[in-house]
Amino acid sequence: MAERILIVDDDPVQRRLVENMVTRFGYEAVAVDGGDAAVSLLRDPAAAIDGVILDLVMPDLDGLGVLAKMREHDVTAPVIVQTAHGGIDNVVSAMRAGAADFVVKPASAERLQVSLRNALATRALAGELTRIKRSRDGTLTFKDIITRSPRMLAVLRGAEKAATSNIPVLIEGESGVGKELIARAIHGSGARRAKPLVSVNCGAIPDNLVESILFGHEKGAFTGATERHTGKFVEADGGTLFLDEVGELPPAAQVKLLRAIQEGEVEPVGARKSVKVDVRVVSATNRDLIADVKAGRFREDLFYRLHVFPITVPPLRERAEDVPELVRHFLVRFAAEEGKRVRAVSGEALALLMAHRWPGNVRQLENTVFRAVVLAEGEEIGADDVPQIAAIAATPAEPGAVANHAALPPMPSPPIARPPVGQEGLTTDGLGLHDASFVPGAVSVLDAAGEVRPLEDIEADTIRFALTHYRGQMSEVARKLRIGRSTLYRKLDSLGLAHSASDSDVAAE
Repeated sequence: MAERILIVDDDPVQRRLVENMVTRFGYEAVAVDGGDAAVSLLRDPAAAIDGVILDLVMPDLDGLGVLAKMREHDVTAPVIVQTAHGGIDNVVSAMRAGAADFVVKPASAERLQVSLRNALATRALAGELTRIKRSRDGTLTFKDIITRSPRMLAVLRGAEKAATSNIPVLIEGESGVGKELIARAIHGSGARRAKPLVSVNCGAIPDNLVESILFGHEKGAFTGATERHTGKFVEADGGTLFLDEVGELPPAAQVKLLRAIQEGEVEPVGARKSVKVDVRVVSATNRDLIADVKAGRFREDLFYRLHVFPITVPPLRERAEDVPELVRHFLVRFAAEEGKRVRAVSGEALALLMAHRWPGNVRQLENTVFRAVVLAEGEEIGADDVPQIAAIAATPAEPGAVANHAALPPMPSPPIARPPVGQEGLTTDGLGLHDASFVPGAVSVLDAAGEVRPLEDIEADTIRFALTHYRGQMSEVARKLRIGRSTLYRKLDSLGLAHSASDSDVAAE
């Protein structure tokens, strides 16, 4: 999904001109006619405004008033101020009020495009530097988690509630979805954020050292114990202990972990008495612990101790609207780390990334962008810089199977008869679909039982096909479907094409 730019101007002609330019640049334009409407939209998290083009002179709340309201409500979107009065006093006032740049009406398309690109890049870099600093300080919050997915936002709202108490949390999800990031945000948003956060990868500890690492040992407790070790529970005293891949713990360690959580004390190996600890336990797993409990691989009593507040993180393929935002985030970070002037991702490359299924989730996307930044020779990542993803997209799917790269796969449909030889120019079934442009099986009017499908499903398949055919270029899709871009985005949300069907229980933005 392209960055969303808010255009604030009381002049309808100027507003329309700027809106057309912004759309042509590849951004999504949202236009309002006054400062009050702009402030209302900027304060709404669901609006997800990335940048603002703001007129200084307006009848109700002027540009400087909007900037003041943005500071008051801690809105950080970069603002480009435009006015017909280009005096130095106006420039100084706008910059002091927090504007990122200043253009004089009528602004040229080139000037406005450069200004927007620089403002968005600066904001992204500043946000990334802030995240890195917070990560090193151990004070990540939920604001540092990048998402626009309604389903993921619902997950984070639940995690925020868990952060306000000491309730045990079990974070479930596939490998690479960001379980540790949520654990860090829970710690950084809770009352224990000033205390240590200690992370333990339970799957990486040898079985014979699990108890020693978790609970500590005394000097001489076993061969090789040349000095006393406090253990992770004692290290996390007063703070949070994050047990990653807790389902990998051996049975003996599960027993001692259960006692530590129940009694609030640990018994180091070789010690004569137990040690009291005050630890908040957050655990994570990519396994189906309920199935492990039934199979006897995981203790049932420990499961219920950990599973008090479960949080299930959806895989990246079920929140495809997060891909563009994550790509921009990783692009800024890796370009800075590698010292490369890579500023953008081409529409073709972004379409490939959005269409991929990402079995490795966010971690795989991160590595893909890292590789693309290294391969890029210019200021833009192209399709040639993501060769592995492009190769998968070019591989045809097996008959009856959904292609791995299809983010919006077509629904199964019965074979459609081709017109007789020599009549290819005729319309199909009188619907005006010429065989030269109509792909059999792409969009079907009939279902598998031979009944006419609901109009909503046909419309969904048509939009899905257009997105694939035009490689996610939203302006082209909207133009060919003869609808506006804003209408297209509304249809994507209403038809459930932006996220999985299981998101229907989540309130729409």
